[in-house]
Amino acid sequence: MSRQRIGAASSVGNKKNASPSTSYDDGVRHFELGRMAVAEQHFRRALALDPKHADSLHLLGLIQAQAGNLDRAVEFIAEAIRNDPNIADYFSNLGKLLRRQGKREEALKSYDLALKLKPDAVDPWIRLGDLLQDQKRFDEALLSYDHALTLDPQNAEAALHAALLLLELERYEAALVKFDIVQTIPPVHAGVFYNRAVCLSRLARWEEAAESYRNALKIAPQQHETHNNLGMVLFELRRFAEAQKHFRRAIEIKPDFVPALNNLGNTRVDLKRFEEALSVFDQALLQSPDLAELHGNKANALKAVGRFDDALACYDWAIGLKPNYPEAHNNRGTCLEDMMRMSEALFSYRNALALKPDYAEAHWNFALNRLRLGDLKTGWVESEWRWKCPALQLRQRDCVQPLWLGANEIAGKTLLLHSDQGLGDSIQFLRYVPLLAARGARVVLEVDQALHELCSGLPGVSQIVSKGEAPPAFDFHCPLGSLPLAFDTTLATIPQAVPYLSVGDKAKAWTDRLGSMKSPRVGLVWAGNPNHKNDRNRSIPLDILLPLLDVEARFFSLQKDVRPGDAAVLCQRKDILDLGPELGSFAETAAIIQNLDLLITVDTSVAHLAGALGRPVWILLPYVPDWRWQLIRTDSPWYPTARLFRQSETRDWPSVVDQAVAALQVFGQRLL
Repeated sequence: MSRQRIGAASSVGNKKNASPSTSYDDGVRHFELGRMAVAEQHFRRALALDPKHADSLHLLGLIQAQAGNLDRAVEFIAEAIRNDPNIADYFSNLGKLLRRQGKREEALKSYDLALKLKPDAVDPWIRLGDLLQDQKRFDEALLSYDHALTLDPQNAEAALHAALLLLELERYEAALVKFDIVQTIPPVHAGVFYNRAVCLSRLARWEEAAESYRNALKIAPQQHETHNNLGMVLFELRRFAEAQKHFRRAIEIKPDFVPALNNLGNTRVDLKRFEEALSVFDQALLQSPDLAELHGNKANALKAVGRFDDALACYDWAIGLKPNYPEAHNNRGTCLEDMMRMSEALFSYRNALALKPDYAEAHWNFALNRLRLGDLKTGWVESEWRWKCPALQLRQRDCVQPLWLGANEIAGKTLLLHSDQGLGDSIQFLRYVPLLAARGARVVLEVDQALHELCSGLPGVSQIVSKGEAPPAFDFHCPLGSLPLAFDTTLATIPQAVPYLSVGDKAKAWTDRLGSMKSPRVGLVWAGNPNHKNDRNRSIPLDILLPLLDVEARFFSLQKDVRPGDAAVLCQRKDILDLGPELGSFAETAAIIQNLDLLITVDTSVAHLAGALGRPVWILLPYVPDWRWQLIRTDSPWYPTARLFRQSETRDWPSVVDQAVAALQVFGQRLL
């Protein structure tokens, strides 16, 4: 509490020469050294000599306040004011005591009187801001802190109180300005860096947040919460190995710290160390067995290792503990989808959305469920939530030009189409380009560099640019993934103009190079992008495909990136010609596919390429396929030349390969 009018301590006089001022000065000396009992004796001696000695009454009030005797403290300071009503600090400190007693209106009057006596006093403005904040008069509180900073621009307390309030109000940019003031005024406490990092995290400025948490740890390295929060920031940066170091350090400091245990478990799930994750979740559950989030996260780990029944039980337990837990309802839905219980999954997504209507991930999963089951109209609408789904990491294009979703007239207008998801998605939705040109639009197509050459012969395209290049002027824009919505596509109205891609003379070079063959020419692709979230389910080790090689055919590997284990198998097999090193672009791959009798592939972008070229393609699918292949059917409404081979409930690939072997024998006989 602020104090003024405290003179320098005098030498201790003898009792014969004692006066109120000398006793008071002696008391001040002990007060400043924290010897409150001795200080109180001196102040009481001053009052014995002068019962109206206001400064002694004031400091006796502060001593009582420090001891927690608020009523006595208020009495002393009120008496000091009655004896000398012209001291601003008396009113300011009385206001603090009244605030502690919950007497806010009286405290407010006391601060007003302090500021009337001394308008340029900084401390009363700060205390007034604190009181206004108690009353939820937040804007007035901020004005009070700002006025204190106007009087003293280097006042760390005023800046910190304003920063913390702005952080609580989620006004993060403004809060950062105040935190930046505080961190320039020594000494800077760890809490300043900690709260600044919290603010930066809310703005998703992860690198800066990490630096600020590290600064906090330099000052207070044993703060388990800071280690945990730094770990969460590193998790967002997908620096999982670093993140788990800080989670482990938080646990070393505080072994029963459940948030760090939970976060460590989640990190190990992302590192695909599932059994370790389960062990950590079990450790956390020993501390907090009724924490629904722990059961939900453990369920996620169980689902990742294919223990779907156990995962479902964990989700149900989590929901039992916390019925209004939208994430558990949503994840329960994905588990049911993995179990091929689609109607029940839909029910879970609807429960999640009833609890949290703007839950983007649940909307996206709802979209996939609808698309997979053929309800395309609902699916396209719901799929627009993909932009807000953090797991997809999509960036919506920031355009001043309006988004086109079918409503606006586009004849004579320039329409920029831009890819928004994977290469396979782009290839699938390129079929809409000729339809746009037929409406009179000038179509500018922006795609990944890998697709640039391939798209050069696409009918209806006026200009192609690669991502990163500046497009020409345009009137409207539309993501490729939104074209089915713009055209109100149903299963009955999927554009069937296949092939819609070609490579022209490029294919002839491979015709000459491959020469004539009596046996069928069969291309093989067995793995997709290893970073794809579903790669574990959709890619196949090459050795599982080897039974295909017993069929009379000539086999070619179109696998561009071969994993180490597959490379060893490929080197051993002389009955597969490896063309992977020569696949410099999708156009090159397309040229080879044009010369094949058949492509056998897992669900990857090359499957879409073959379908868009109108070439025969067999697609080997996991038990729960991507939405576009739907369920049960062996054909595709998107690609007439495609044939689908699906895993059964056993989820094993050998049985799928056996189906393909039998079909390939028949296919070869027909060609002959």
